[in-house]
Amino acid sequence: MVGKTAGGNAAFHNFHNDYVHIEDPNERRRLALAEIDKAPFGWYHVRAVVVAGIGFFTDAYDIFAINLVTAMLGVVYWHTAAKKPGTIPEHSDTAIKVATSGGTVLGQVGFGILADLVGRKKMYGLELILIIFCTLAQSLSAPSPSMSIVGLLIFWRVMMGIGIGGDYPLSSIITSEFATTKWRGAMMGAVFAMQGIGQFTAAMICLIVTSGFKESLLLGKSAATCTGDCALAVDKMWRVIIGFGAVPGCIALYFRLTIPETPRYTFDVARDVEKADQDAKAYIAGKAEGKPDIMTQAAVVQHAEGTLEIPKASWGDFMRHYMQWKHGKVLIGTAGSWFFLDVAFYGLGLNNSIILTAIGYSKGDSMYKIFYNTAVGNLILVCAGAIPGYWVTVATVDTLGRKPIQFMGFTMLTILFATIGFAYNRLLNHTGGLLALYVLCQFFFNFGPNATTFIVPGECFPTRYRSTSHGISAASGKVGAIIAQTIFGPLRTRGTATTKNPNPWLNHIMEIFALFMLSGLCTTFLIPETKRKTLEELAGEVPGTANYDPATAGHDGLGAAPNYRGTSEGGDSGSGSGAEKVAV
Repeated sequence: MVGKTAGGNAAFHNFHNDYVHIEDPNERRRLALAEIDKAPFGWYHVRAVVVAGIGFFTDAYDIFAINLVTAMLGVVYWHTAAKKPGTIPEHSDTAIKVATSGGTVLGQVGFGILADLVGRKKMYGLELILIIFCTLAQSLSAPSPSMSIVGLLIFWRVMMGIGIGGDYPLSSIITSEFATTKWRGAMMGAVFAMQGIGQFTAAMICLIVTSGFKESLLLGKSAATCTGDCALAVDKMWRVIIGFGAVPGCIALYFRLTIPETPRYTFDVARDVEKADQDAKAYIAGKAEGKPDIMTQAAVVQHAEGTLEIPKASWGDFMRHYMQWKHGKVLIGTAGSWFFLDVAFYGLGLNNSIILTAIGYSKGDSMYKIFYNTAVGNLILVCAGAIPGYWVTVATVDTLGRKPIQFMGFTMLTILFATIGFAYNRLLNHTGGLLALYVLCQFFFNFGPNATTFIVPGECFPTRYRSTSHGISAASGKVGAIIAQTIFGPLRTRGTATTKNPNPWLNHIMEIFALFMLSGLCTTFLIPETKRKTLEELAGEVPGTANYDPATAGHDGLGAAPNYRGTSEGGDSGSGSGAEKVAV
């Protein structure tokens, strides 16, 4: 029998000693995970949300900031252009923005697979290091005779995108696997909601640097005439805006590199029961990781090797699992919903210039007023729709449920996009109505599928494939974003452009987006409701539940599955001590 360990008090309970007398590794696993699932919400949960959320803050900042920076690049590097001097060419603008999405697809799939193969802890922090390095590299880039500024920025933004992509599956599943069942949705939603704060901060930093260089910017009346000190100021501005994105990442890096491995991964993939017990204890106590006795750890690993029921991860097991319709449809549902969402989510950005014109923040009589209005206009749009939507989701996702919020969001977005599309020409004469519809779209994106498509894939898959499956789902979304930027972007100018309507085909694009939202509504039927259910129940490992799958639980061919007394919704193992909750 394993010996007891010292330590533990009223604040930091010694969970290890609760289960040290239990030799069955499956029972130790069940009881240890139940303690995590039913733990009262505490500072260790807040810490997990903040550490993961800062990564999403950085991701959103870097992605949103480039929308503000490309206009500055035009002033600095295209001020002598024969056509539209001071304005970046459209193909260069698109290439710089799409580069991030291309890298993100690679990072989501690559880091997702690696986190399942080698562990969450070993990969967490590496993606942030990549983001920090590439962010600083962008801010220090300069063209040369052999390399244009566009080529340099595309390279560094692809690399940065790989790091941003890695943050999606890692932050989602680490938060999910450490979260208490009761508030898991709110914790994951709060991590994702940091995107809104990142967008807000990017616009705020743009506003601050614009104010800081006001005197120099007033020298240029337009992008074409912004030369000398004005151009020098703009060159400094875009570098400061991009470079600031590395600051929050540097703050969070230490905490990411020192988190413990998630006990679920250590149990199910590493199959180290003793280490998982100690890591669960360390997490609750706020320590970096557990420190089990080496001899005890080796003995328990050897004993667990032949008795731990959860199947080992392998390519064959992966295919067997997802070839079953009841599991495969969930992956199709999460990936399909995210794809349809991101086509319209990124496509809605095509309206930004029109909306800024509607609220009087698109132009100015000097470069100072132009950049100032752009920053303030984007602050208004982010605060009006995006940020409220994120936090309403956080407040309601564990009461209303993920699936109802996603249904409601896709339904409202279908109606809103259809309204914009079919009434577009009349809305151009009533810009207040167009602004209201735009803000509602932003709200229901974030109080809707933009949040739930991130949350659900982090919950509904088995631990051994959770990161890979989340990465595949997220990558599907970014493929949709690339389609929106490269196909629908150029399509909006198809037809005869006029001063009043420079995007004559935009109404048809909005109608197409309505169809995409309707398709997302259909794929929502394929995903499960995950509210107040443990990750093991959602993975099909708990006998007697609707999702139970003997093969996933490792019970096939083993006779009758164990019946666990005291397990209730929300992962609560009932009343009594850990020793009383045993298989019967």
